[in-house]
This record gives sequence, structure tokens and C-alpha cells, in this order.
Amino acid sequence: MTAGPFRSRSAAAAALLGALACAGAGCGSAPSAGATAAAGPERTWQEPAAYTYTLTSSTQVLAGTFRVEVRDGKVVGVAGADADSRRQALDPHTEIPTIGKLLETLDRARAEHAHTAEADYADDGRPLRIVLDRDENSIDDEALYTISSYEPAIRSAP
Repeated sequence: MTAGPFRSRSAAAAALLGALACAGAGCGSAPSAGATAAAGPERTWQEPAAYTYTLTSSTQVLAGTFRVEVRDGKVVGVAGADADSRRQALDPHTEIPTIGKLLETLDRARAEHAHTAEADYADDGRPLRIVLDRDENSIDDEALYTISSYEPAIRSAP
């Protein structure tokens, strides 16, 4: 078995996650303007009934960029940004999370004392990025979720 590029990528990913964890823990750098690494109870954002967002996920299970439509707390539409993401979006076993589900995952990781469970938040309190690493000594349990292009649905007057 060869170490090859996979092991190099894993080492680089681990180093990046370590740097992100250090930055989130206040190791000499401040969060970017308009973002904070607030803990779960300090969040003020409430998941709306309907919205769309773009999720870029880098996990062992879900990797790619997806445009996600959410209604009543459930994903009702997914479009992948590239061929691999489109394939994953069409697979009935692939679970694309809502932002609320991502926050639940973050809260659970914190409650279970994960090695890294950090988030950056927008000014309105919604997450922009979530970084997870449940076990410092495990390879390939890291997760990075980037949330962008968030648009709450505009309700029309009755």
C-alpha cells in the first residue's frame, strides 16, 4: 500500500483544521469582520420555514457544492454544482442537511466534547462555516461545511 497523494492531502487537511481550530480558540487571531466564533447558546438566528442556500461540504460522506432548497424544515430540492455533486444529489441515500440540521450537528459535537467544534457566524447569527473534528487521533473524521448564498424565502401577502 502506498502513502501517495491521499496521505499528503489528509495531512494537509489535518494541518488546516488545526489552524482553524487555533484561530477559533483565539490563538492570536481575531475572527473576520462580520463573523464571530460564538458558542451555541449565544446564537440568535432562528431557522426560517423556507429558504435556499449553497452548501460546500468536505466530509468523508458528503463532498461537493450543492444549492439547497428548504421548506418547513426539510430539504425539498438539491442541485449539484458539478458532475460529482449532481451524482450525489440524485443518490437517494445521500443526506443533504438543512442549516438547522448542521447547527444540531455542531451542538451535538460540542456536547460530546469533540476535539474541534467551531463555527463562524454572520451578523444576523446564521452560520457561515462549521468545522468539526470529533477525535484528534482519527483520520478522516473531519468535516468542513461552508454556507453561502443564503436567501430566506419571501412570503407573498394573502
